[in-house]
Amino acid sequence: MLESAKGDSSTNLQMVKLLCKRRPDVKVVAAIPALNEERSIAKVIIGALRYAHKVIVVDDGSQDMTAEIAERLGAFVIRHERNMGKGAALKDCFEAARQMGAGILVTLDGDGQHDPDDIPRLVDAVMQNDVDIAIGSRFLGNTDMPSYRRFGNKALDFMTRRAGSVPVSDTQSGFRAYSKKALKKTLFATNGMGVDSEILLRAKTMGLTAHEVPISCQYAGRETSTYNPLSHTFRVISAIVSYMGGRRPLLFFGLPGIATTIIGTTFMVEAFQIFMVERSLPIGIMLVSMISLVTGVMLSVAAVILHVIVSKLEEFPPMTR
Repeated sequence: MLESAKGDSSTNLQMVKLLCKRRPDVKVVAAIPALNEERSIAKVIIGALRYAHKVIVVDDGSQDMTAEIAERLGAFVIRHERNMGKGAALKDCFEAARQMGAGILVTLDGDGQHDPDDIPRLVDAVMQNDVDIAIGSRFLGNTDMPSYRRFGNKALDFMTRRAGSVPVSDTQSGFRAYSKKALKKTLFATNGMGVDSEILLRAKTMGLTAHEVPISCQYAGRETSTYNPLSHTFRVISAIVSYMGGRRPLLFFGLPGIATTIIGTTFMVEAFQIFMVERSLPIGIMLVSMISLVTGVMLSVAAVILHVIVSKLEEFPPMTR
């Protein structure tokens, strides 16, 4: 079950700051996917180390000094020889945190838009409110997000909520804290920018709870995305459709398949009627008919096969690491 909360936590955040560093039974690990962030990575790491026992930096194919700076500051660095995407970087973050025995994993961006001083708010939600995923919402806090990004994010939020009934105001926020339970159970396939949506969609099916807390987020003077907004939007939409297609193949492939087959049949009937009257074959209509029929049948067959596979897989217990 996913829940959303708009108010600040009533617990003492100063105490949480102390808990972040001093409770040996709760090891807080901060993880930062980074790509060409040499200008900002040092400040993010130093800020995160104020509250985390360990900082992980996944250098996703940077061409600058990001990895070297992170290593000099004491972060545990994982290097990708080439850019593999945010999702691939997060997979390494999760796996490294599991191996470190993290009790709470905090993820944040390396470009400086997330304020490490908000880490205690997220940790507080996990430790005190007993939730599995704490999401830092930019829309509940203070942000100077440009209007075009706000529009794009709101559109992606709407799609994610509709796809999985996820009542979260900021589905694209990468500033999150994961409990040990969530760290163990969270699995995702997306290697690209759609990973934040996929994690939330899968969380509900895994019985993980989520809670939003307001955070501050700064965009002014920062290059906050490797991709342009349009490319980012299409990558996230692709990930959502891919995930939901696997979860509901009859809906996402079966219905379009049936509709396309009906269209193809309609054109076929029209072509036959024209032939009977004019004794000439309408090539254009016939081509549209054949393409529609073949596409419709393929989609329908794929939907049935995927439905059977998904049904069989659901008979097995979920895999955890």
